[in-house]
Amino acid sequence: MMAILVGIERGFITREQGVQRMLKMLNFLQNADRFHGVWPHWIDGNTGHVIPFSTYDNGGDIVETSFMIEGLLTARNYFNRNTPDEQQIVQKITSLWEAVEWDWYTRNNSGFIYWHWSPNYAWQMNMPIYGYMEAMIVYILAIASPTHPVSPAYWSSGWTTSNAYHNGRTYYGIKLDVGPDKGGPLFFAHYSFLGFDPRNKKDNFTNYFINNIHHTQINRAYCIANPHQFAGYGENCWGLTASDDPDGYQAHEPNNDNGTITPTAALSSMPYTPEYSMLALKHFYRDLGQNIWGNQGFCDAFNIGDHWYADSYLAIDQGSDH
Repeated sequence: MMAILVGIERGFITREQGVQRMLKMLNFLQNADRFHGVWPHWIDGNTGHVIPFSTYDNGGDIVETSFMIEGLLTARNYFNRNTPDEQQIVQKITSLWEAVEWDWYTRNNSGFIYWHWSPNYAWQMNMPIYGYMEAMIVYILAIASPTHPVSPAYWSSGWTTSNAYHNGRTYYGIKLDVGPDKGGPLFFAHYSFLGFDPRNKKDNFTNYFINNIHHTQINRAYCIANPHQFAGYGENCWGLTASDDPDGYQAHEPNNDNGTITPTAALSSMPYTPEYSMLALKHFYRDLGQNIWGNQGFCDAFNIGDHWYADSYLAIDQGSDH
């Protein structure tokens, strides 16, 4: 959804084309399965019915829903013209946003927000959401909800409650206030911040914009150091995050590295490391483009040592790039 807005602004599509596509998407989302206002992780594009992500995960997924709400609220703010179609977009998005029952997913006001709920298995997945990882936006949206809010105290009782939230260590001369060892995969610095601008946002733990910069710099510094001597790694070829790889799919990061570089990792870090990210983009396109550039942009990932180049394009990675 956000990429559609970018496409309009850059002249790739007309505003009217964007409006019509947005209405089509909204009509689908209105009629798709929801569980206390929350969409499942996977939805059948033909029927709108849930496709189970696993046996017990056949209901609502509050994290994936939060990413969708980020896009919806951005679109609601963008389509602000006094036309019937744009007013309809605003009305539909408002209805979807206000229907999300964030309070239900607290599992009877437990102090945490829970990732999943199933009409068949209830809370069987049993996954309270706490940091530090990609789901910060869940708590931000839940606290901000105009209809089903949770208490602001959930930020401290839920999201930041983990003993592992605070880091404070230094890697490659760069301090990381919060997050796992060496920062984890770069999508931790991307997904929640597509709709939530971290600049000047801070709490008792960190300034989140600065922390995201440092997380990105550490990821790049690790690739430059390249302790496992993987082929291709260097100052302009870096970026470890979740993606396809030669063995399937993994959340790649300094502590889980098999030589796979994912273009979205460096490109989606443009707000944090604009010069480094632009150099990576030029390297990916000019030097590696014959193998990794296709009709939908950069392929999802590549592993030069294994002579492997993905033939896939993952929507969440493509959207983050834009």
